[in-house]
Amino acid sequence: MRNGALDNEKINMATPRKIKTPLTEEIITSLHAGDMVLLSGEVYTARDVANRRLYESLLKCEKLPIDLSQTVLFYAAPTPAPPKKIIGSIGPTTSYRMDFFTPKLIENGLKGMIGKGSRSPEVVEAIKKHKAVYFGAIGGIAALTAKCVKKVEIIAYEDLGPEAIRKLTIVDLPLVVINDFQGNDLYISEQRKWRIGDC
Repeated sequence: MRNGALDNEKINMATPRKIKTPLTEEIITSLHAGDMVLLSGEVYTARDVANRRLYESLLKCEKLPIDLSQTVLFYAAPTPAPPKKIIGSIGPTTSYRMDFFTPKLIENGLKGMIGKGSRSPEVVEAIKKHKAVYFGAIGGIAALTAKCVKKVEIIAYEDLGPEAIRKLTIVDLPLVVINDFQGNDLYISEQRKWRIGDC
């Protein structure tokens, strides 16, 4: 009986949790590094140049084209939409390229980020200080990820082409929490488990 209970616990731990945007403080503080989630709602695509423009606008006290409050940025740029599709393939880009700009954006309300790879200590500290969260998306399945996108709208920086800021309406986008509001880092904790001499 006990073995069956343990099996059920393992299954429950592996079951992704469904969450929706906007990411409230209640949602963020319930997430922990390693949690698997299925995210639905609205997110905004923004890569290198778009993040730099948002950052520079904040420095100049200019109005931003999006409201950062409770917003999630997806570090991605879709390929052109094929016939009868609303979007092409879309996968995460390497997040560290946005690290210089990210603390300022978090300070001004950004609550969630989606990308791949680790973040700088400065970003992790900003996540902890302002109660935000960084999700890792699955690389290599950009065509499948596109199926989670139900609506697309260009919001700003149309001159950037694929890297313009787009508002995506998504359903059940599979993600894993990499950095939570307590400053935990999934990459670091998992690496420690496999070091020689660690239990």
